[in-house]
Amino acid sequence: MTQTLPSTSTIRVADTPTGDLRVRRRGPVDVLTSSTVHGILILFSLLSTVPILIVVMNSFKTTKGIFGEPFALPNAETFNLQGYLNVFARGNFLLNYQNSIIVTVSTIVLTVVLGTAAAWALVEYRVRIGPVIAGFFVIGIMLPIRLGTVPLIKTMTAWGLMDTLPALILVYTAMQLPLAVALMTTYFRAVPTELKEAARIDGAGELRVLGITLPIVRVGIAAVASITMLPVWNDLWFPLILAPGKQNQTVTLGVQQFVGQFQSDYPALLAALTLGAVPLVLLFTVFSRQYIAGLSNGYGK
Repeated sequence: MTQTLPSTSTIRVADTPTGDLRVRRRGPVDVLTSSTVHGILILFSLLSTVPILIVVMNSFKTTKGIFGEPFALPNAETFNLQGYLNVFARGNFLLNYQNSIIVTVSTIVLTVVLGTAAAWALVEYRVRIGPVIAGFFVIGIMLPIRLGTVPLIKTMTAWGLMDTLPALILVYTAMQLPLAVALMTTYFRAVPTELKEAARIDGAGELRVLGITLPIVRVGIAAVASITMLPVWNDLWFPLILAPGKQNQTVTLGVQQFVGQFQSDYPALLAALTLGAVPLVLLFTVFSRQYIAGLSNGYGK
């Protein structure tokens, strides 16, 4: 004989001291709250992804197809790859990509290495000026580096680095270091002290102890690398100020040049925007889980 189960859903809460499992029924209010939250998240997801999909779809259309049916998929009449051909034929997009990759990868490496070393020093070595140094990093997070554009221009001019890629690498590394140090500090503080002390008792040096702890904080390192790439790849201000020459233009600055160069060639403009966003889409497709876990765990500790 079958027995009909209650339609009301239940949630397991926690183990009681006696070992029994308490069960809390989900009432209408809980269901309504959960549905509202999911609905808001779906709405914001659509608001974020739909414009990107529209740009990508229209990059494969003719100008007539873009203005005639902007929300329709490309068909036999509107499909056209001339926009992409114009980008590579008339622009300097491959060199722009190369410059962006050099600047971004170099910045990520320097930020991860210097940020990890600084965070390790702040956690492991107790000195009087330690809180002061940590305070400077916090101030660096709050103050936008663009406020120091004029001093940066003077400094790079004095060093002979104007209109060079090293100027961008140095500025971006300084811009990302405060957040990297703050994030890595929270992870190093979560490493068990017993593990580090045991390594030191066995005769391991500080570099060896640091190497032992790095696998434990690898999620934080992945998060630092991810949050470093995003603003560096997307930035337009400093490439325009410090490296505006054609040989040193980044992807973002190259796309900006297409806006003026292809004022009536909208397929080429949309194709340039699509190509510029490809690395970021690939990054979040592959490392989205590590990125979210690194930020949530780091800021929550």
